[in-house]
Amino acid sequence: MLKRLRLRSWRRGTKEMDLILGAFADSELTALTVEERRDYDALLSENDHDLYGWFTWASPAPLRWQSLLARIRAFHRLD
Repeated sequence: MLKRLRLRSWRRGTKEMDLILGAFADSELTALTVEERRDYDALLSENDHDLYGWFTWASPAPLRWQSLLARIRAFHRLD
């Protein structure tokens, strides 16, 4: 599962999301709980343009993703 999540994190549709999610995956995936990994897997199914908007606060993120997005933002010091 970790290998698949890393690959999906680095092979996004946009370079910006490759960098945001790929770096997070390389560093933090092993620290996530099984439930958090499942949530992260589901997050990777979202559209890159939506994800980028949520990361940059250009559009509001669904409540389901706010905790995970906050963790990824904190990793990149985007808060």
